[in-house]
Amino acid sequence: MNFPEELKYTKDHEWVKVDGDVATIGITDFAQKELGDIVYVDVNTVGESVAIEEVFGTVEAVKTVSDLFMPITGNVLEVNGGIDANPELVNKDPYGAGWMIKARIESPAELAQLLSATDYKKLIGV
Repeated sequence: MNFPEELKYTKDHEWVKVDGDVATIGITDFAQKELGDIVYVDVNTVGESVAIEEVFGTVEAVKTVSDLFMPITGNVLEVNGGIDANPELVNKDPYGAGWMIKARIESPAELAQLLSATDYKKLIGV
């Protein structure tokens, strides 16, 4: 499994890449493997401010539907249009083409609560 060092992680298996005041968010390699084949991603919070740990969407796999939790408080700016037509991108490239949303960071101090790659690996027992 892959856990890029430059990303931050949550206990709910989301990852965050910070670029200025914008966070790109997706699910981890571990999460996509646990879910199995992803068939649909539903995010209907574009333009909304979503608080930390609130649900910003859902991901549907062949056998289950899971909530997606906001890792930081932010205003959802964009959903990855590529995963609408090709949700399997989340399985193939969870940290690249399979990203889910971009959000403007509203509370930068919350970033300190996120896990490093090392801490995330400990959390999942890798």
